[in-house]
Amino acid sequence: MNRTVVARLAALLTTCLALGAGLDLVTRPASAQTGAGTVARAGLAAPAGAPVAAPVPQIAVDTPPAATPTELIAGEADTQDALPQPSSAAQDLYESARSDLLQIRMLLKNGRTQSTVGSGFLVGTSNLALTNYHVVSQMALDPAIYTAEYIDTDGNTGPVELLAVDVLHDLAVVRINRNGSGFFKVPEQKVKLRQGQPLYSLGNPLDLGFAISEGAYNGVLTRSFYDRLIFSGPINSGMSGGPSVTASGTVAGINVSRRRDGESVSFLVPVMYAQELLRKVAEQAAPPPDFNPLIGKQLLAHQAGMVDRLLEEPLTLKGMGPYLVPVRESGQVRCWGRSNARGAAYAVDAMSCVMQSAVFVSDVQQTGNVSMTHRYIRSGTMDPMRFAALATDIFQVDNLGSTGDPRLTKPFCTERFVHTRTLPLRAVTCVRAYRKFEGLYNFTLLTASTDASQASLQSRLDVSGVSYENGMRVTRAYLGAFGRPVRK
Repeated sequence: MNRTVVARLAALLTTCLALGAGLDLVTRPASAQTGAGTVARAGLAAPAGAPVAAPVPQIAVDTPPAATPTELIAGEADTQDALPQPSSAAQDLYESARSDLLQIRMLLKNGRTQSTVGSGFLVGTSNLALTNYHVVSQMALDPAIYTAEYIDTDGNTGPVELLAVDVLHDLAVVRINRNGSGFFKVPEQKVKLRQGQPLYSLGNPLDLGFAISEGAYNGVLTRSFYDRLIFSGPINSGMSGGPSVTASGTVAGINVSRRRDGESVSFLVPVMYAQELLRKVAEQAAPPPDFNPLIGKQLLAHQAGMVDRLLEEPLTLKGMGPYLVPVRESGQVRCWGRSNARGAAYAVDAMSCVMQSAVFVSDVQQTGNVSMTHRYIRSGTMDPMRFAALATDIFQVDNLGSTGDPRLTKPFCTERFVHTRTLPLRAVTCVRAYRKFEGLYNFTLLTASTDASQASLQSRLDVSGVSYENGMRVTRAYLGAFGRPVRK
């Protein structure tokens, strides 16, 4: 929706509506809708993919995962942590484990060109192997285009059959044409770990060869929607899907991600989720003929839990100038503030609250998260006309993303003027449907206060990968919370 369209809609909808009616802002778009409109924000961009780059999910907003890096240009230094020389204990463990380690490669069916690479490992003496969902996501989402093969430490290769995926915990089970030696045993019970306990992660870092990385268990990450074990050791790109084991060889977790801005701060999927997925494989008669409905079902289950947790208590209200704005701070959502108040013709105080995790769907799509931003803009020197022009420019209705995004329908946007209990607002709500996953939508809500000539409260809410009903629940709760303090 461009500004001209918005202006025309605004001219038509000049009646201030009661909150209840005013919040009925949008009509559910069809999943295949292609009507004109602005586009919601781009999805959280995965780190640079590349000719040999494995898909790189941002499982946590600030914790990009291990994945195969882009190929280095001559003279360019790799900034990832180098693996230190292994100790004698690590050398012994690697020798025992090496025959059951795998590299998993995604290949374009046309030409069998390598697309992405990751790691995996054979479970016990079976022909089943565990890896990350993000390592095999291309085959799961587009089986007509991608296939897979494995390579073991002796250079033997063979086909890979995808049996099951757990998108929410980033796990997959595949079947290959050889059996394991029995070294990697996935325990039936949850593995008890002590902080500081040595762990060893294995895989094929940087597509350079199989290796072992020594580190330590350091607790459970609390800012992720799903449990992640903290591994204080290097997990380089390409090690995704490899095992992390104790000194006795018990699988404690599966390599999944690392902090890009940290030193040897990495993360593991707890092995109990792998146990659950292996049990499902044992119970299923055959793998799903099409994984997309299953992935959509898992994403729908995630959003239901996410929204319930988000709204289990009323949103917290914080003061920004004369206004009250809704926020949600929790273990999964963190808020940050900033200001340019010194020396400018106008001042802007900003507050952003972002969920610290997202669900990886593909190398170009992450979903299942929430963010909210507030900006309090004011000026004591600008005349009302100039300030109105400034506030309109900052509102950025056009800044909602690319119209050519093939993953989503074009946005269906509606603008209304609403009145909360104490504050009039201009509100633009845009909804986009997922093309691949029926019943999932992205919601964006933009609001601006309309009660002052030299001050403007402008806010934005983004909720991705939710059902239509839950998207409306969140936008209603958010919009209804704005206001001004009531004098008693």
